Amino acid sequence: MDNLEKQLICPICLETFTKPVVILPCQHNLCRKCANDIFQASNPYLPTRGGSVTSGGRFRCPSCRHEVVLDRHGVYGLQRNLLVENIIDMFKQESTSSAKPAAPERTEEQAMCQEHKEEKINIYCVTHSVPTCSMCKVFGAHQDCEVAPLKSMYQTQKTELTDGIAMMVGNNDRIQGIISQLKETCRTIEENGRRQKSQLCEKFDHLYAILEERKRDLSSKVVAEQEEKLNYIRGLTKKYKEHLERSCKTVETGIQTLEEPEMAVFLQTVKDLLKRTGEASSTSHLEKVEQGYEAMDHYTVNFWREGRALRSIDFISDDEDEYEEVDGGKAEAEVGGGASTAAPLPSPAP
Repeated sequence: MDNLEKQLICPICLETFTKPVVILPCQHNLCRKCANDIFQASNPYLPTRGGSVTSGGRFRCPSCRHEVVLDRHGVYGLQRNLLVENIIDMFKQESTSSAKPAAPERTEEQAMCQEHKEEKINIYCVTHSVPTCSMCKVFGAHQDCEVAPLKSMYQTQKTELTDGIAMMVGNNDRIQGIISQLKETCRTIEENGRRQKSQLCEKFDHLYAILEERKRDLSSKVVAEQEEKLNYIRGLTKKYKEHLERSCKTVETGIQTLEEPEMAVFLQTVKDLLKRTGEASSTSHLEKVEQGYEAMDHYTVNFWREGRALRSIDFISDDEDEYEEVDGGKAEAEVGGGASTAAPLPSPAP
């Protein structure tokens, strides 16, 4: 029965489906009221009548993110899932018939006050943010504290946790998109690096005999920056993956906490969990890649002057023999120094 109850939980209100239940094109189910709420949130400027959108629009399924396109009837145009509605009726009947035998068991599981062993936890101390009992308020450590009904604080903090989890789910989708973009950036950097090395080698082929050493130097600069950028992007990708993994674990823990039926036990664990959801929702500590960081165009080279110098080489006449002996070293230096230079290596993005 517990597994069946989990299958009958609406992903929006986190309660058992409320009839009428509608089935989306992706085969997931929603309460029609919840479907209308999420539809209005996704289409805030569409005309409404009686709280319902009366024209076509679209929204995404909260379970699989599949886009649902509606006609002019809005959510009322979605097909009702009569099978699920019948299962809900049977489940409620079965739960009602077995409610009385289960009552003593629920009483035994109810949290008791640590200070007053015989007292049940039935109020919430707002001052110290802890659930407690009535005896603690009247005679104990919480006499001067502000207290609130346990049920109201349970509903308030459950709503807060639900909103935090929903925010984290959306944030996780955004982080997954950033990771995909980072992977694409890696591929772009690799392709740009390969292209620039190919162009560099193609131009060096014309001067290979005398410029082989220079070619190796320039190639090493391209490779160095390529590896530097790739290592930076890969490191950043790893950080986002680690953040996503922690966030997913927090979401899983939050969902398990939401399924806790006992209010006192829930309130005993929800404070730390809310703090973790707030921390996991923030990505301000993660670095961002600057626009154009993957560019490698600054390694373009031009050998026009060197080609012209090489095309002017000819046999040396007898009158130039003496000049060659005196200034041969200088001439070689000038030819060797004609190799073009590449742009300086930029520093990586902070």
